[in-house]
Amino acid sequence: MPEEPPPPVHIAVIMDGNGRWAKERGLPRREGHRAGAESVRRCVEACKELGVRYLTLYAFSSENWNRPPAEITALMTLLERFLEQKAEEMMRQNVRLQAIGHLERLPDKTRRKLEAAIERTAANDSLTLVLALSYGSREEITEAARSLVREAAAGRLGPDEVTPERLAGYLYTAGIPDPDLLIRTSGEMRLSNFLLWQISYAELVIFKKFWPDFGESDLFEAVGEYSRRHRRFGGL
Repeated sequence: MPEEPPPPVHIAVIMDGNGRWAKERGLPRREGHRAGAESVRRCVEACKELGVRYLTLYAFSSENWNRPPAEITALMTLLERFLEQKAEEMMRQNVRLQAIGHLERLPDKTRRKLEAAIERTAANDSLTLVLALSYGSREEITEAARSLVREAAAGRLGPDEVTPERLAGYLYTAGIPDPDLLIRTSGEMRLSNFLLWQISYAELVIFKKFWPDFGESDLFEAVGEYSRRHRRFGGL
């Protein structure tokens, strides 16, 4: 019997379609975000069952700050509630929480709750759940380039020492393996400024359904599709 292919080490997800899901049902957008939080729970449980080590969720982009203030407030309140309610569950499931992005832009109350959950789960070592919050990949890469320039200006770095590996060390995701699989819901065929450097060789799987309808079986399906592909990384 052939061996089962290993699961992806790292899955990244663009959780798209909460607002359209709510609109189709005549509900306010906040109800779509609330339903989407339940899909996060299902996704985490499916990743643990499969043995996935990292799950990164695009929870709030840097562009999302341009949304109506009422929606932003509702999203931050939902995030706070998620952190309060799920911290104990993450402890039981041995899930470690991390976050990437311009976290200083989050409201003080939200940031404190996030930092508390990260600190509380820091020793867990089953699945690492990474929330991309106030995150934009172009900003991330630009900041990494600035750091390299500062190193060079200080005489600590020569031109030939600027390598992909060194630049990656200045990204928010330093120390986290690049995603093997990128999932996007709602049928949109774009990357939306998400992990542009890190997903250079990731396999992409697109679902037409909106994020609140995404369940364990969908994640299993995506991983099954991933396992059937031959990853060549630019080779033959």
